[in-house]
Amino acid sequence: MKFPKIMSVTAIGKYKLCVRFSDASEGEYDVSHLAGKGVFKSWDTDNNFSKVSINTESGAITWPGELDIDTINVYCKIKGLDVDAYLNSKQQHAAY
Repeated sequence: MKFPKIMSVTAIGKYKLCVRFSDASEGEYDVSHLAGKGVFKSWDTDNNFSKVSINTESGAITWPGELDIDTINVYCKIKGLDVDAYLNSKQQHAAY
């Protein structure tokens, strides 16, 4: 199963990201639902949220301290897709 890769990610506001994928999809992703919870509290330290990048090994959206979020969820949210339906369609396609 091959998923679109993240080509660029930029913090564009408090807990919002602009993300562009290898299939030319792009959009905003709001992560405010994670802010202040558990490890995501670090976003408020030393302006860490703005230090978002792409992990060179995994291709995930990441922040200092090896903190990352699920790429598939970001892609599906931006595309307006249901995650489970998207994954099932990819698995069925891979079977042929």
